[in-house]
Amino acid sequence: MTEPMALKSLLRSCSILLVLTLALVGKTTAQSVLIPSPPQIAGSSYVLMDPKSGRIIMEENSHERLPPASLTKMMTAYIVERELDEGRISMSDMVPISVRAWKTEGSRTFVREGTSVPVETLLKGVIIQSGNDASVALAEFVAGSEDAFVDIMNQQAQLLGMKGTHFENATGLPSPEHFSTAYDLAILARAIINDYPENYPIYAEKHFTYNKIRQPNRNSLLWRDDSVDGLKTGHTEEAGYCLVASAKRNDSRFIAVVMGTSSSESRSQEVQKMLNYGFRYYESERLFRTGQEVIKAQVWSGQADQVSVGMTDDVFVTIPRGSRNDLESTVDLDSVIKAPIKVGDELGRVKVSLNGEVLVDQPVQALTDVPEGGFFKRIWDAIKLFFVQLFQ
Repeated sequence: MTEPMALKSLLRSCSILLVLTLALVGKTTAQSVLIPSPPQIAGSSYVLMDPKSGRIIMEENSHERLPPASLTKMMTAYIVERELDEGRISMSDMVPISVRAWKTEGSRTFVREGTSVPVETLLKGVIIQSGNDASVALAEFVAGSEDAFVDIMNQQAQLLGMKGTHFENATGLPSPEHFSTAYDLAILARAIINDYPENYPIYAEKHFTYNKIRQPNRNSLLWRDDSVDGLKTGHTEEAGYCLVASAKRNDSRFIAVVMGTSSSESRSQEVQKMLNYGFRYYESERLFRTGQEVIKAQVWSGQADQVSVGMTDDVFVTIPRGSRNDLESTVDLDSVIKAPIKVGDELGRVKVSLNGEVLVDQPVQALTDVPEGGFFKRIWDAIKLFFVQLFQ
C-alpha cells in the first residue's frame, strides 16, 4: 500500500470533500466540543441509533433478550412491504379472513371471518392499530400459514443481522422462545426506514378507521413532537411497555428503542429524552455520495492512464455538533493498479477518524472501466513500472 495521503491533498480533486473543514486545513476545535453524559433511562434496555451511519449514541443492556410484544409487528410489516416491493402481492389484493385470524386474541383491527380485506387496509391495521387479527391474516396470505410466515420472519432477521432475535408468531403474543433485543429492533427500524421509504408514512398516521371503528395510534409522541414519524409501540404484562420511535430534524434522524418501562407515559418520556439528547449533541454528515469521485489513481497497462476512484454507496458519519473541523481522512491505494479494471473493483481503502476514533474504514472502488491497453502500451508501461519500483 502507498503511504496514506492526507485529505488536505485530496481537496484539489474531490469536490464533495470541500464541504468538510478538517483539522489538516483548519483550526482545531476539539477542546470546545463538550458532550454531557447521556440521560438516565428508566427501562430494562434501550438504544439510540443514527440510521444513516448505524452509529450507537447511547445504550444500556441493548443486547439483552427480552419479549418484544407488539414490536414484533415491525417484522410482520417489513416482510409484507418486501413482498409488495418485489411485486408478489399488491396493496389492492383481497385477503380472505380465516377463523384463526378472526379469533386471535389481543389488540384488534376488527376484521370479520369470511370477509376479504385489501392488503393496504390490513397493513395499516398492523402498523397503526397493532391489530393481531390483521397480522395473522397477512401472515396466512403471504406464506400460507402463520407458522410458515414465522419461518420467513426468522430468516429475514438473520439476513438483517438481528442475532439476538427469535420469533414464534407474527403478533408478539407471549411465547417462551419469542424474544428480541433493543439493538436488533433498532436494526429492523433502520431497515424499514431505508429499504421501503414509500410505505414509511403509514407509521406516522395518528388514526385509522375500519369497520366503523376509529382507533388511535398508540405512539403518543406523534402528537407531542412534530419531528416524530414512527414507529411502533408494544405492551404485554411480561414485556412491560415498549416503544420504537424515530424522528427527523433538519438533515439528522435518530431511532430510539426502549423496552420494559412501567407505563405508556414512561415509555414516551424516556424515548423523548433519548431523541432530544441525540439531536442536541450530535449530527449526521454525508462525507461521500454514491458514485462521486474521491481521487484519481494511476493505472498501468491500460487504455487510460488514470481511473476515477470513489464510493459505491453514500457514506455518513455521526459526530458531536461542532466537531467537523476535527475530522481527519486518509486514502490508501494499492501500490500498483493494473488494467483491466472493472467498475466496482476495490482499489484501496478510505479511513475517516475523529480524535483518534475511526468512524469510517471502507474500501474505495473503481468508478469507471479501464480496458487493457495494446501490446506496445503494456510493454512500455512494464518498462516504466520496473524503473519506478527499482528506485522506490
